[in-house]
Amino acid sequence: MNIFVSGSLAYDRIMDFPGNFSDHILPDKIHILNVCFTVNGMAEKFGGTAGNIAYSLKLLDEKPLILATIGKDHHNYSRWLKELGLPLDGIKVIESEFTAGAYITTDKADNQITGFNPGAMKHRSEHSFSTNAADSIAIMSPGNLDDMKIYAQEYKRLGIKCICDPGQSLTAWDSQSLTEWIKGSSILISNDYELELIMKMTGMKKNELLSMTGAIITTLGEKGSIVADASGETMIPAAKISKVVDPTGAGDAYRAGLIKGLAMGKSLVNAAKMAAVAAVYAVEQYGTQEHRYTFSEFAERHADNFGAL
Repeated sequence: MNIFVSGSLAYDRIMDFPGNFSDHILPDKIHILNVCFTVNGMAEKFGGTAGNIAYSLKLLDEKPLILATIGKDHHNYSRWLKELGLPLDGIKVIESEFTAGAYITTDKADNQITGFNPGAMKHRSEHSFSTNAADSIAIMSPGNLDDMKIYAQEYKRLGIKCICDPGQSLTAWDSQSLTEWIKGSSILISNDYELELIMKMTGMKKNELLSMTGAIITTLGEKGSIVADASGETMIPAAKISKVVDPTGAGDAYRAGLIKGLAMGKSLVNAAKMAAVAAVYAVEQYGTQEHRYTFSEFAERHADNFGAL
C-alpha cells in the first residue's frame, strides 16, 4: 500500500537552564524585559509531524513517502532519513530558508520558553500524484496550510483514503475551510481539546461531524482513545507502559500505528489498538525519533495488551 505523510520536518533544539526563570524576571520591569539565559548546552533532535509519523511507520516495516519542505540546512536530516531507508522524493528543499526549528529552553522547575521559526514550512511541497489511487492511504498532519488544503482536494479526487489531523494548525483555519477540509475524509483524528475546538469552529456537534467523515478518533492521553463511527463509540485503553519519560511525540507514534493497522487491513478498532501500542514506545524515550523496536517486538507487546495481531 502507498502511504503519504504530509506535514512538517523540523529540528528541535533543546536547551536546559540550570536555574529558575522566575529568579531573573522582575515583574515590575516586565514592560522593558531584556534577559539572557546562559544554558548548559544544546541537543539537536529530528522532529516535525511528518518526520515523526514516517519514522514510526518505518519501525513498523512500512516505507511512507514524506510530503514536506526542508531548508538549506537539511543535510543532517536528509542523511538521517536516508539511513532509515525512507525516500526523499516528496521532500522539497527551500534554499532560501532554514528548516523549521523549535528552540526550547527548560528551567529547573520545568518551565519552558520556546521560539519557533517556521522557515521552509512557509512554502508548499507541491507534490504531484501519479500513483494508483486504489491502494493508498494518506495523512495530512499539521504543516503548510495550503498543502493541507490542496492535498485534501487531490486525495478526494483520486479516491485516496485520507486522514485529517489538524492539531496545532487549528488556529490558522477559518470555519468554512475547516469544514470543507473534513468533508469527505476517511478519518478525523485529534485530542479531546482539539475536538472541542473543531466543534466550536465549525458550529457542529460530534454526530454532525460524523456525517462528513468516516470516523472520528479522539486521543485522551493516558486514558486511551475513543473510536467513533456510524456503528457507535468504542473505548480503546492505553497500552501498558514501563516508564513515562517524555510524552512528546506520542500522538505522532499513535498515528503511525493506526496507519499500519489500516494498511494491514485491520478494522478501525483493531488499528486503534495497534496505535495505542505504538504510542507507548515514544513515551518511554526522550525525543520524538529516539525509540527503537522491531515489528516482531511490537507484535509481542501488542499480544500482551490486546491479543495477537
